[in-house]
Amino acid sequence: MTAVDEGAHFERDFYLQEFRGRTLGIACPAGLLRDADPLAAVVQVLARNDTQVIVISSRRDRLAAAVGDRILPASTGQLETAVWRALRQSSRLGILAGGRRPFTEQIREVALRLGLFKLVWIDPQGGMRASHGERLSFVHQDELRQLLSQPRRIGRERVALLRAVDRLLTGGIQAVNVCTLTGLREELFTYPGSGTLFTRKRYIAVRDLGLDDFDAAYDLISRGVEEGYLAPRPARAIDQILVSGFGAFVEGSHLAGIGALLPYPEIRAGEIASLYTLTRFLGEGVGQHLVRYALRQARALRFRSIFACTTQERVAAFFERQGFEPISPDELPARKWRRYDQRRRRRVQCYRRELPVRRRRKAPAPE
Repeated sequence: MTAVDEGAHFERDFYLQEFRGRTLGIACPAGLLRDADPLAAVVQVLARNDTQVIVISSRRDRLAAAVGDRILPASTGQLETAVWRALRQSSRLGILAGGRRPFTEQIREVALRLGLFKLVWIDPQGGMRASHGERLSFVHQDELRQLLSQPRRIGRERVALLRAVDRLLTGGIQAVNVCTLTGLREELFTYPGSGTLFTRKRYIAVRDLGLDDFDAAYDLISRGVEEGYLAPRPARAIDQILVSGFGAFVEGSHLAGIGALLPYPEIRAGEIASLYTLTRFLGEGVGQHLVRYALRQARALRFRSIFACTTQERVAAFFERQGFEPISPDELPARKWRRYDQRRRRRVQCYRRELPVRRRRKAPAPE
C-alpha cells in the first residue's frame, strides 16, 4: 500500500467510524440517477459499516437500482415508525417522493421528520463557489444567510436549494453536504471533500489529542509531508508529535488541523511543530486557533519564546501575521538540526515570537 493509499484508507475509516450506528440521508433527483452505480457503491460501503442509509428520490426504478426493493412512499402514514421498522430489516432504504409538491420541500420535510443527523444533497452543480470561482468547502449558517442575501448572484435554482438547507439546519439537522453524484464518495470519505459542508454554526474547539485521534492526526502529518509543508520525521519523532499534539475540531468531530509544542528547556523555548490545516477549513482561521493554543501552553510552561520553521512562503507569511519575527536558523538549538534534511535546511525559514516574562510578585515587607 502506498502512502497515498494508506492516507485514503485512514480518511475513509475516520468518517466511517463517525457514521457507524447512525442514519444518514442522501437526496438525489431522479434525473441524476440514470446511472445509479456511483450511489449504489457508496450505499454499499455505508451499509457494510452498520450505517443506516436512506435515499430519497422520485422514481421507484432508479431508487431500487441504488438501494434494492425496500422502498416507502414519502406519504406513508406515521412515516417515522414505518422507516424505523424497515431499517430493522435492512440498513438501506428508499423513500419515494411523489405528487406535485416540489422535490425540495419533500426532502426537507422527510429529513426533519426523521431527525437525520446528516443529509447529503446531490445537485448537478455541486457545492457553492465564491465570486472568484473557488469552491466554498465549509459554510456555517451565518455565511449561508449572507449568500441568500445576494439572490441574483447565486441564481434562482440555487436560492431554492440554499433556503431549504437553511431550514434544515434551523430545524435541527446537524450538517448538510451538497455535492455532485460523481463527487459523493470523495465528499463523504475524504477530508478535502468535493462539495460544500453546511453546519449550523462556526464552532472550533482546540484540545490535546487523545488516543482515538491518533489515526486521523497521523494521516494529516503524512499528508503535510507529501505536500511539502511538513518536514519528514522518523517514527520516534512522530510519536513525540502525537503525544505532545493538539487538534482543532470543527463541530466536535471534524479534525481540521493539528500542531504540537515541542519543549527546548535549555533555552526556555518551545517549537510549534507539524502545524497543518486542511484546505477545506482554511477560511475558518484554524491555524490561528492552533497557534493561540500553543501560546497558552508556552505561557503556562513559563517559556520565554516559541519558534517555528517552514519552507513555504504562504506559511511564513502566516507566522508573520501571528507576530513572529524572522531569525537565522543558527539562532536555534543545535539539536533541532540533528538528522535534518540538508536540502530542506538550505530552504528553511525560521520565526520566533518572544513571550512576556511574568514577574513574581514580591511578598509585602513586614510592618
